[in-house]
Amino acid sequence: MKDFDVTVNEYLPLREVVFNTLRRAILKGELEPGERLMEVALANKLGVSRTPIREAIRKLELDGLVVMIPRKGAIVAKITEKDLRDVLEVRASLEDLATQLAVQRMFEDDIVQLRSACDAFSRAVDEGDDFHELAKKDVAFHDIIYAATENQRLVQMLNNLREQMYRYRLEYLKDESAHRTLAEEHIQITEAIRTRDEEKAVSIMHRHILAQEKAVLSKIHAQEMEEKAKKAAGEAR
Repeated sequence: MKDFDVTVNEYLPLREVVFNTLRRAILKGELEPGERLMEVALANKLGVSRTPIREAIRKLELDGLVVMIPRKGAIVAKITEKDLRDVLEVRASLEDLATQLAVQRMFEDDIVQLRSACDAFSRAVDEGDDFHELAKKDVAFHDIIYAATENQRLVQMLNNLREQMYRYRLEYLKDESAHRTLAEEHIQITEAIRTRDEEKAVSIMHRHILAQEKAVLSKIHAQEMEEKAKKAAGEAR
């Protein structure tokens, strides 16, 4: 079993601590789609009894992050096309709004920070950093745009979506051919914001988000075709 951080919060019941820990591990890809959730192994890892593990798995099933398979038990749910489209439809609209407000409200110091985050992502691509490190730098870039909106409700909504988006972002970043495109889009977004070109900044950001949707959908379709081929091969034997 892979390592993942335990989310400790003394103000929450143990079952909620376990639920939040497993939920975050799934969304970050530390527990991968299709991976079995073994109650005994998880209880030993987290240092708890099986009861809060079982309760957390039930809640994760209600959230659609876990599915119960006969004779196999709890499995981390696969990323589906419907899930992806639902999340990205909302994110695309909120990112458009955030970009529009950032163009209007960013101070010069904010633009300097944005350019620095943009450069950090480009360096990470040039140096061949792994996709987890790229994801962190991508998050840092977008955080500066969010903060510049000066709209806490909007930032809160975007942050709530962030965890749901994380495993989609990782799937996209696993494709090394996408890294240079992402870096270029960050540069273009930064320049459009710097020149206060609201229409261009929003347009590039929208394309930036939709590119992720297309890339991950392509992966989902490829995986579905592979599974069908395996199933057909198994039935032919």
